[in-house]
Amino acid sequence: MNRRIQIAATLGLSLAVAGCSTVSNTARNLWPFGGDGNERQAVASEGDRVSILTFEETVTPSTALAGRTFTIPTPQAVTSWALPGGTAEQSIEHAQAGENFQIAWRRDIGQGSGRTTQVMSPIVAAEGRIYVMDGHATVSAVDAATGATIWRHELRGAEARNGGFFGFGGDRDDQGFGGGVAFFGGKVFVTSGLRQVAALDAATGDLVWTTATESPVHGAPTVSAGRVFAVDVDNQILAFDVNTGDQSWSYQAIAEPARILRASSAAVTGETIIAPFSSGELVALRVTNGQPLWQQVLSRTNRTNALSEIRDIAGRPVIYRGSVYAGSHSGLFAAMDVRTGTPRWQLPIATLNAPWAAGDVVYVVSKAGELITINRENGQVYWITDLNAERTRQEGGLLGIGDRTVRPIWSGPLLATNRLILVNSDGQAVAVDARSGAEQASLNLGGPAYIAPIAYNGMIYVLTDEGQLVAIR
Repeated sequence: MNRRIQIAATLGLSLAVAGCSTVSNTARNLWPFGGDGNERQAVASEGDRVSILTFEETVTPSTALAGRTFTIPTPQAVTSWALPGGTAEQSIEHAQAGENFQIAWRRDIGQGSGRTTQVMSPIVAAEGRIYVMDGHATVSAVDAATGATIWRHELRGAEARNGGFFGFGGDRDDQGFGGGVAFFGGKVFVTSGLRQVAALDAATGDLVWTTATESPVHGAPTVSAGRVFAVDVDNQILAFDVNTGDQSWSYQAIAEPARILRASSAAVTGETIIAPFSSGELVALRVTNGQPLWQQVLSRTNRTNALSEIRDIAGRPVIYRGSVYAGSHSGLFAAMDVRTGTPRWQLPIATLNAPWAAGDVVYVVSKAGELITINRENGQVYWITDLNAERTRQEGGLLGIGDRTVRPIWSGPLLATNRLILVNSDGQAVAVDARSGAEQASLNLGGPAYIAPIAYNGMIYVLTDEGQLVAIR
């Protein structure tokens, strides 16, 4: 199991969710999974065996869409990426960035991931600066053009750094990693696993206010409508006043002891906030008071994979043209009406990433490393590109005995200049044609990357797991 997945307990069973026209199920007519039950004797008769694998649904390209083209918007300059997904809706259609796809510079921004640290914060950018957080809860402002550090602010106090005797017995919180940053109104808002939400002056890095939380926050904040929204590890979404840090309201979802070592952020449109939770719940709430409007559970049990019991919605939900797109680790990706939560379509796709909606399609990367292009209206699939087709390898063992299959973990995509940009745990950035799925170019980042890239002022920025910020021109 990759170190990016952390299991705290065993979960209960969840119900499988129906698919759509692009789902194939070879056992669809076998009782009790379909049909009228008359086929039962033939299936179960002596000498016949039916593999449970045939009951698992898979996603395949639609024959009706074969050879058909789709429309994506014209690339536009991105002059602000102030929130984890760019905007409050976590949606930017098509960025004009990274045309040459060459590395411009690399800069260390602090401590990388280690035994007690994790680089988890998405990058944000505004007013000529990049804002990042390293694995030790240190926030940095970096010049977007040169990579020069403008200021740094360390959230951990001296007592957290130096507690105990020779590093033993101190007040160390083993969940004190993660969190993220967001920019709004001249302030940088910060969440962290240190049980605090803070506001920093964007110009100087000075602390404006800080508010304690009962539980660690591993996801980045979303800022909208005068409030800072954050989801803690106990599946509670909290709302804070942007000016004072006072808590406005909270909403408690189902607590979940098992989760992915990635964290999501809420999406906001108008007076509605869409909050994702590790329980697989996607809940729409009123921005003003946290009153629930609708709820969906993105959960699907896989009979051959116990990890499907982890229902975490680890990727940000995306709001685009009246629909919400979101997927879970347990294997359900769905489009829902943003006002009512009514599903428009569903597909059996397990994902750890935020989808990318643009024009006629929505792109999503599966947990297995498949880049899938889906028709936004009906859920039918245009094409699937296996990013790991030439990257799967065998490691460990002796003389081939005890080998294990290793596949890179992918993050993204980012739609930039007619290409989908993705990064992986092997330290590669890859550019894929957005219309055909053909791989066009790749770059060596110098270290593994688990955070999706962003676009800003014509550049693409990637934060590696070793705490290095990489700019791609």
